[in-house]
Amino acid sequence: MVMKPTLQLRIGTQLTMTPQLQQAIQLLQLSTLDLRQEIQQALESNPMLELDEVYGEQAVADNAEEEWAEDIPTELVTDSEWSDTYQDAPVSQAGSPNGNDIERNVAGTSLKDHLHWQLTMTDMSARGRQIAENLIDSISPAGYLEASLDDLVEGLRGQGLVDLKSQEVEQVLQQIQQFEPTGVGARSLRECLLLQLSACEETTPLLPQAKRLVRQFLEALAGNDRKMLKRRLGLDDAQLDEIIAMIRLLDPRPGQAFDRLDDSHVIPDLIARHTLDGWRIELNPEILPRLRIQPDYAALIKRADKSDDNTFMRQHLQEARWLMKSLSSRNDTLLKVGREIMSHQLDFLEQGEEAMKPLILANIAQIVDMHESTISRVTTQKFIHTPRGVFELKYFFSSHVGGNENEGDAYSSTAIRARLKKMISEESPRKPLSDSKLVDLLAEDGIKVARRTIAKYREGLGIPSSSDRKRLA
Repeated sequence: MVMKPTLQLRIGTQLTMTPQLQQAIQLLQLSTLDLRQEIQQALESNPMLELDEVYGEQAVADNAEEEWAEDIPTELVTDSEWSDTYQDAPVSQAGSPNGNDIERNVAGTSLKDHLHWQLTMTDMSARGRQIAENLIDSISPAGYLEASLDDLVEGLRGQGLVDLKSQEVEQVLQQIQQFEPTGVGARSLRECLLLQLSACEETTPLLPQAKRLVRQFLEALAGNDRKMLKRRLGLDDAQLDEIIAMIRLLDPRPGQAFDRLDDSHVIPDLIARHTLDGWRIELNPEILPRLRIQPDYAALIKRADKSDDNTFMRQHLQEARWLMKSLSSRNDTLLKVGREIMSHQLDFLEQGEEAMKPLILANIAQIVDMHESTISRVTTQKFIHTPRGVFELKYFFSSHVGGNENEGDAYSSTAIRARLKKMISEESPRKPLSDSKLVDLLAEDGIKVARRTIAKYREGLGIPSSSDRKRLA
């Protein structure tokens, strides 16, 4: 059989992760405190940026630098999948002095809590969820799966999954390995690095060779055996240096960012106010400093010569414009998502936790026409001030329990937890409510929940069993 060469035309679209777009997405997920530090660093390093002390009127410099903005789009597309966001990280350090995974600014949230939250927002069967919960509980603070699959299978069989096979646990593990941060759930350093490389765009230069190096020659890399690496991978010195730099930008401990305690003061990004026209969701005007282009330096660029000084100023002017546009895009996206979330949870503002409605990432993503991963990064470490307190935006997401969501008779897990807490607080100390009795009381209100679910929620609230509560009374 003779193979004949042919030509094929393929048409498609692909997101190109430029340094500017990577910066826009990175700023989108930074907490307010981290973003303030980022802005302060930009003010110190870029002479074209300065604080705008004149609030309520346009900076004088705006007109001076308009002619340099033709190649900057009106809106930055910060909506993409995590793989799109991560793809340029190994080959570009734009926007991040360390060049590491941009899922860094999540201090104050434990890794397991973050993984369980993502599991709640994932469409999965009850059987798969049980397997996933056991897997997450076996993940170390560094992000690695510590228990063997055989031990997990044996434990899950003891929980009632008598027909469980290791292949099924492996499949669920692969789903968890798609969670944030990239590389979580790995069973070895090699697998952790490969998961991160697999999240890169396939067109990333030297990506196949980088994967092969990690898969087959990681020990040689640790021993700095460059001669062997070049021979086995067919690389020259420059290519090997590029691959090593790519691998060094990966995170060998993807969960470590969640271990850092954050004792800083929480600054709300959004404010919910009740007016005569109803509830209004607005950006907190005090969260970030106002920036503008330095007018004197911008005027000097008009000389349009090709001197080194002018080239230097032009470059910094472009960077300043991108930063300001990225900040504007961040605020617009945050406000858009925040308003849509709170429009679904107006009953919470009026009545409290017991009125919380079921809400998942896909609900908001569909309405605002963004990817679910964009909603995830917008709602993590972003806070809203309400008359009921300050809450992280992701607090308002909760899976539906006890009914058919499409028919409107489902309740959110947050609302059920609030009801349980209230019912137990009002019980007789001498005759505390058992989990079975709590199931019956909820059923009287039309909420059908399994006893084991009640036990899980009760334990999550730190409430002892009825027998223990009776002894403590």
